[in-house]
Amino acid sequence: MLELSLDPDQGMPLVDQIVDGVRRRIDDRLLRPGAQVPPIRRLAESHGVSRFTVVEAYDRLVALGYLQSRRGAGFFVAPRVAPAAEASEAPVDRAVDVVWLLRQGFDRPEGNKLKVGSGWLPPEWMDEEGLRRNLRSLARREDVHLTSYGTPQGHLPLRQQLQRTLAELGIGVEPAQIVLTLGATQALDLVARHFLKPGDCVFVDDPGYWTLFGKLRMQGACLIGVPRNIDGPDVEAMRSLLAQHQPKAFFTHSALQNPTAANLSPAVAHQVLKLADQHNFVIVEDDAYCDFQNRPTTRLAALDQLERVIYIGSFSKTLSADFRVGFLACHRELAGVLTDAKLLASLPTSEFAERLVHSMLVEGHYRKYLERLRGRLAERTTATLRMLERTGLELYAEPTGGMFAWARMPGLADAARLASRAAAAGIVLAPGNVFRPQMQPSPWLRFNVAFAADRRLERFLGEAG
Repeated sequence: MLELSLDPDQGMPLVDQIVDGVRRRIDDRLLRPGAQVPPIRRLAESHGVSRFTVVEAYDRLVALGYLQSRRGAGFFVAPRVAPAAEASEAPVDRAVDVVWLLRQGFDRPEGNKLKVGSGWLPPEWMDEEGLRRNLRSLARREDVHLTSYGTPQGHLPLRQQLQRTLAELGIGVEPAQIVLTLGATQALDLVARHFLKPGDCVFVDDPGYWTLFGKLRMQGACLIGVPRNIDGPDVEAMRSLLAQHQPKAFFTHSALQNPTAANLSPAVAHQVLKLADQHNFVIVEDDAYCDFQNRPTTRLAALDQLERVIYIGSFSKTLSADFRVGFLACHRELAGVLTDAKLLASLPTSEFAERLVHSMLVEGHYRKYLERLRGRLAERTTATLRMLERTGLELYAEPTGGMFAWARMPGLADAARLASRAAAAGIVLAPGNVFRPQMQPSPWLRFNVAFAADRRLERFLGEAG
């Protein structure tokens, strides 16, 4: 007899109560492997529930690996499978490796690691309640289909909304020039696949976006770093590099540059566009942090109006990393070509996710949410800068928004050594070498201000200093 305590007034569905009760008895070894559980009819009658409830509960337990179904005989407790030994902690020297950093950021459960080197907000900072509210609303609509593909270029109403959003930045674009993607990452990948072949030269920011560097290396591209100043790419250095190389593209950030958090100046933007025209290369402007800005600054796409610039944006940083909704905007002919590439790479993107983002944007709640988010980041930025000053670190430039601060410890030539020590202490730092195209040594570190308030970080930096 399998005694379960079921309460229809508990608030938990009866199916879940049965599943939970059987799981606990198996985990506690009160039900041993090979033991037969009561037949469906008997369990239903003894506990006053329907047979359909028991069938669903048993099916779930089979799917979870707790029970086995034997045709004509019934259900039996499945053999215990020893949990796979967890992979040993990565060697400390892997704290300077790009993929190691990615894995540390995505590991679950997160345990007690302090992920101050991550590139996203804490989940509790994001508008989960707004997402749930809009999810429920969308799920009830009969015109929203959950089982069919979306359209090749993506949900038209969202592209129309993006047309209005980009107009606020001074970028004139039609919906036909916008392609929705699986976050900015897929947009970058589609552009790289279209323009680059193995051995091609490509210019990137130095320091710049390290995940992009790994993607371009996989594409077989030859990465050439253009030194980054506070006001944008070093134009004189770019001229010298163009005398030696002929890049197919230049990948860059204009606003809240990752990792320095600096912004492009109008003067530098005009010179970069002029060089691109003279030397015939495209510019890929990654603007994933656009919505963190308090006031818009210069965009290459606004000056160029998408003649030579491909503009990329994303909602993964502000709304949800899991829904992966981003976009690219470019001239009409290229948009058609990149749409074809998108279909070959992944088929259409999720229309439901795109509808959800559209709903969040047009309900009027998103702007208020961003205002709160920017205010919270501003407070954390101030606190982080004070902490860095107390621990003796030197700031590259005071951030004007966003989540990053770029700083170095005087007298330390290679921050990778400091990151190695931090990894051993359960603190994941992002050392400057991972933000360089060839992983060259760097004294700089990128701090995510949303995670930097933890006292462990200040203690560690103080002791290291």
